Amino acid sequence: MAGGDELEPSGFAGWASRVGARATELVEFVGSLLHFLGEAARAARRGVPGSVLIGQVYEVGARSLPLTAVAAFAMGVVMAIQTMVLLKKFGVVQYAAVGVGLGLTRELAPVVTALMVAGRAGSGISAELGSMQVTRQIDALRVLAVDPYRYLAATRILACLIAVPLLTALSDFIGIFGGLVVTTTLGGVPVPAYIDTTLYYVTVGDVLSGIGKSAIFGLIIGTVAAHYGFQTSGGTTGVGRATTATVVVSSLMIFVSDVVLTQILMTLGF
Repeated sequence: MAGGDELEPSGFAGWASRVGARATELVEFVGSLLHFLGEAARAARRGVPGSVLIGQVYEVGARSLPLTAVAAFAMGVVMAIQTMVLLKKFGVVQYAAVGVGLGLTRELAPVVTALMVAGRAGSGISAELGSMQVTRQIDALRVLAVDPYRYLAATRILACLIAVPLLTALSDFIGIFGGLVVTTTLGGVPVPAYIDTTLYYVTVGDVLSGIGKSAIFGLIIGTVAAHYGFQTSGGTTGVGRATTATVVVSSLMIFVSDVVLTQILMTLGF
């Protein structure tokens, strides 16, 4: 073909070519993400600045608390209402506490809390680091012999790793409280009965399995956000693209990893 122009394959060959190209891009992205995480972990082994880490934990955890608290309370209320509708048919509305407690601790609280943190704190980390990247502040740190992986990336990843499980534990408590308010007021279940049922059926293993998953979600959010921040280019437009990509990719990875982790935990008996 003259001029180097090549016709793209059509039909099944074209479809297979496009799928192969997307699969290659996905593998390259996962490899780049793991390489970035490895660099941050290697930097963290030399120690991270304590004051910066505490500040990031406050930024990720405390500032996300109002958002996650409202979401958790709403989840508990909705789950209690939906569960009571079903259980009233069987005359066992007092067991609504079981559905609320198990559903929140094992699944909903970790996932929804992580999505809230990805939307608020993850995008904030990506925008902050992206702005530093396009204004060459990260290059300036390297010139000053300051390791940006240790000072910027590792601290933010560790902050997410610490803050998301703590927020999830609080979401468990707030969500169960929301279920208690609805079940006792609308369902007529006595408060002691709700609490006793929750404590009897919701075990420590249920709570720890959800908090364990949330630690993985925190690692995902911190790594994706810092990675996109370090890879930002193209000025303010690039910062916007990096922020959007952080929220989208983090959310998708949280859902996919939740499926995998749930299967693993069930296989292990949790």
